[in-house]
Amino acid sequence: MTTTSRPPTTSHAWRDGDPAGNRQFVELGAVELERGGVLPGVRVAYESWGQLNAAGDNAILVEHALTGDSHVVGEAGPGHPTPGWWDGLIGPGRPLDTTRFFVVAANVLGGCQGTTGPASAAPDGVPWGSRFPFVTVRDQVQTEALLADALGIARWRLVLGGSMGGMRVLEWAVTHPERVATAIVLASTAYATAEQIAWCQAQLLAIRSDAQFRGGDYYDAPAGPEAGLGIARRIAHITYRSELELHERFGRAPQGIEDPLGGHGRYAVESYLDHHAGKLGGRFDANSYVVLTEAMNSHDVARGRGGIASALAKVTAELVVVAVDSDRLYPPRLSDEIVAAVPGAQLHTVHSVYGHDGFLIELEQVGAIVAGVLGTPA
Repeated sequence: MTTTSRPPTTSHAWRDGDPAGNRQFVELGAVELERGGVLPGVRVAYESWGQLNAAGDNAILVEHALTGDSHVVGEAGPGHPTPGWWDGLIGPGRPLDTTRFFVVAANVLGGCQGTTGPASAAPDGVPWGSRFPFVTVRDQVQTEALLADALGIARWRLVLGGSMGGMRVLEWAVTHPERVATAIVLASTAYATAEQIAWCQAQLLAIRSDAQFRGGDYYDAPAGPEAGLGIARRIAHITYRSELELHERFGRAPQGIEDPLGGHGRYAVESYLDHHAGKLGGRFDANSYVVLTEAMNSHDVARGRGGIASALAKVTAELVVVAVDSDRLYPPRLSDEIVAAVPGAQLHTVHSVYGHDGFLIELEQVGAIVAGVLGTPA
């Protein structure tokens, strides 16, 4: 399967009047940004399950990763281009038991599934495009704090998420310690490492080098930078999986009857990457990919706080850190660093052949950890 160029509006069906699905929306007004300036007219899209109790102390925030969104569980359909990305975790009798908890998942600031991002209309009615400001993980958490205020949630019973979502979990625990009772950080880090930034640079250059990118102002063009976005996705997806899993799954096999030995055919692993590139190109905006990737690069809980130890000393939540043993993008040593800096923090290891994506795939192990923290069925 190869990527094709199609109008970028296919990635933004919610913006073009299609059903919102299960999303709800909150208008937050202006949000002040860490690097200066104000982003006006911020809207946040979120989904929720269960009911907030009278005391307001049973709310759980689920944080999605780079290309995720608020649709954590449920089928694909109108308003939702893909099924829930953590299906099985939320519901009656599930680890996030909706008979006990009010579960919230919001699309991140800068995203493209309902929350204000580069494809959203600026005050002049034209999509922000290249004018969308630089946002950091701290800006994203500040926006979520405003959402919590709007929902009447003074303190989260639990905040959890993996990868980019884990960055926001940790930032919540450091920036708003009084508002987080428990935090679960999965397959993540206290700061973006040099290697993570290096992988991201290649992805950003792939998108920006696409002639259809037009500096980020392509929303009125007949085609968007989906070729560049597809290359970025291929690069990223290799880092999401382990070498062993790719070897055992594909080896050197050709794709079907294709001949990769001079016949312009593909190996099976190349077809696999093409498939994931095509899927993302049909549902995600390249500008959002750029904005969110740069936000991930900005992640550093130590910035302006006197170092990692000083920053993590602010954490008062019960902190649970989960590493994936085969993760080569966020290796277990980064989880070890967090735990070493927070007295009483718990460390769990998910055993998986899949690599970084193990935090999404190994639902039984992840669910058992969450259930153990909350005292719910595994």
